[in-house]
Amino acid sequence: MSTVQQQYLLTIYQPDGPPPDDIGEIMRDVNQATADLKASGAWVFNGGLHPASTATVVRARSGAEALMTDGPYTEGKEHVGGVVIIQAADLDAALVWARRMAEATRLPIEVRPFAFDS
Repeated sequence: MSTVQQQYLLTIYQPDGPPPDDIGEIMRDVNQATADLKASGAWVFNGGLHPASTATVVRARSGAEALMTDGPYTEGKEHVGGVVIIQAADLDAALVWARRMAEATRLPIEVRPFAFDS
């Protein structure tokens, strides 16, 4: 009997600015955590993002062309730096992987389940 897996978004928040001096060690740890995710069958997708300064925000306007603004949606000192999508039996299992990614990245990880229509 198979267990239904819920998908979770692990959002990695990183501070603006240059990478830390130990980025090589961090990337080694991230690559190992990602390899472990894949080996476990929990991995769905992951990717890092370019700096928030490269973002464009698109806003729909009723009866008019969309408004496009250069830069991130919110001003701040931290922005989304990457995402990992996993599948896990429940939130507790997802939190185990989030802790692993937080340890690897040395950054905060937000965990949110995807909402699916049944």
